Amino acid sequence: MAEFPIERVRRMFPALNRGSGTVFFDNAAGAQIPQPVFAAMNDHLLCRNVQRGGPYRESQEVDAVIARARQTVAALLNAADPDEISFGMNATSFIRLVSLALGQSLSDRREIIVSELDHEANVATWLALTREGAVIRWWKVREDGSLNLSDLEQLLCSRTRLVACTAASNALGTIVDVAGVAQRAHAVGAEVFIDCVHYPPHGSVDVQDWGCDYLVCSGYKIFGPHMGFLWGRRKALEALPTFREDFIPDVPPSKIEVGTFVYENVAGMSAAVEYLAGLGKEPGQNDRPDSLRARLVHSMELIRAYEATLSQALLNGLHAIKGVKVYGVNDPSAVNQRVPTICFNWGDVPPATLAAKLGEKNIAVRDGHMYSPRLMKRLGISPACGAVRASLVHYNTHEEIRLFLNALQGIAGN
Repeated sequence: MAEFPIERVRRMFPALNRGSGTVFFDNAAGAQIPQPVFAAMNDHLLCRNVQRGGPYRESQEVDAVIARARQTVAALLNAADPDEISFGMNATSFIRLVSLALGQSLSDRREIIVSELDHEANVATWLALTREGAVIRWWKVREDGSLNLSDLEQLLCSRTRLVACTAASNALGTIVDVAGVAQRAHAVGAEVFIDCVHYPPHGSVDVQDWGCDYLVCSGYKIFGPHMGFLWGRRKALEALPTFREDFIPDVPPSKIEVGTFVYENVAGMSAAVEYLAGLGKEPGQNDRPDSLRARLVHSMELIRAYEATLSQALLNGLHAIKGVKVYGVNDPSAVNQRVPTICFNWGDVPPATLAAKLGEKNIAVRDGHMYSPRLMKRLGISPACGAVRASLVHYNTHEEIRLFLNALQGIAGN
């Protein structure tokens, strides 16, 4: 496989080249944006900052921008139909939209399975359906921070309406076997809802291969602006009872996209997908004749391989520091089971103190429960204190890991 073009990648991100010296290891909370995304958003606001659906050039250009964005995001997810993609404010609002709709159609299937591994957005939204008569079943995390499919099998039955889980933990970086979840859920007639916010920066998403029924993402985690999008199987979306004005067609994506969303952010998201698709191209090389989907898969393979080296280096470095406890999959030889998002604590040092001291050294990390308080409790961590999270993406470097580890050692010496 080709060597990862890290220097070329970093030149494309203005935030990495403004001389601040900040090491961005808080990417799970939001990634930096490459120049083409800024350009696409700026161009949209300058040239076509109007409402869509009008009979004049600028409005028709907005329609074209949105149509193109559906195609690019569909390629990112390998959706069968661009109209299976809906744009909106954020992933959480889409989870709630789907949960409200499913809450109206529980019938004899009232059991919803949620996981301890998940972000609270993909838990609380389903717990709220207990007011509609839903029964919640918990898919518990094992000691190593993983979700085991055999444990899921014990929960599934003819009363199961839905399994809601993540594709990758935003706290631990653990990857979930989505295809395995869908296969087992469908065998009993249940549907599958995937919180895919954390996985797309790190690997190729394929909703057709995974076999899930609904999936949500956040653009600002995938090198785009603040926005979210929902994918659903067309038949599943058509069956959802949603709020809409009478003049809105009862078909996706119209029935999902309530009100006006931020068009310039959709333009930016489309540019972010194009950026990812171009990573595998060598400088001076003509555009690959492959489809956008094929180029995306190639780029994500490069990212996955490069990030595996980052995970190994970070895990090895943390293991070498006495008193550091890494949660979840912490074996450097098992990085195929995770993405480079690592939660840890260090002895009796409060996570907030450690994160603040790293911040003073221009190392940006996060502390707390990572919006996964139930997971923290399961791991024996106080949600009030939480842990420290270092979350890396493909524009991070081994040199930055060295700076991070040196900063930790320096804190120990103070």
